[in-house]
Amino acid sequence: MPDQDVTVGQLLLAEYQTVKDEQKTRIGFRDNLLYVTLTIVAAVIAATAQAKQSAMLLALPPVCVVLGWTYLVNDEKISAIGRHIREDLGPRLTRLAQAERVFTWETAHRSDPRRRSRKAIQCAIDLLAFCVVPLAGLVVYWAAGQTSPGLLVLSVFEALAVSGLATQVVLYARPFGQDTSTAV
Repeated sequence: MPDQDVTVGQLLLAEYQTVKDEQKTRIGFRDNLLYVTLTIVAAVIAATAQAKQSAMLLALPPVCVVLGWTYLVNDEKISAIGRHIREDLGPRLTRLAQAERVFTWETAHRSDPRRRSRKAIQCAIDLLAFCVVPLAGLVVYWAAGQTSPGLLVLSVFEALAVSGLATQVVLYARPFGQDTSTAV
């Protein structure tokens, strides 16, 4: 039954649609992580202020590190999908269709002259949401003078974890001095 044969082009288009659907889902999930983080930060700060217990601020670093890491992982997968389309699927389908170019949006949006500044601003926002806020919470905890030895040790480990996340945020952003053709 030749009418039911699957062509390579159909397979490539099906793969394209599948990865674009995954990319769209990941974008929504990633973007919602910022809102979730802001909500949790506001709730912890409000509860801390109401209870007048600075130790409650120690909840910020683990929450922000987990949500920040999840944000980064999803952001990297979104970029990886874009790279896969630009570097693998697009060229294969272009050759197969004997076309000049396919999936032009996958490269067109990357040529905006303000792209680098947007990436730098997004890096700053990510650092603020996932790293600066929990570090500020730790500073408030330390300055409040209500520390105990065990919680002090815990807070130092939390500071190290947040610092590690901050390093990863900057490394994943890649907006400065690198070839931006591989980053979304």
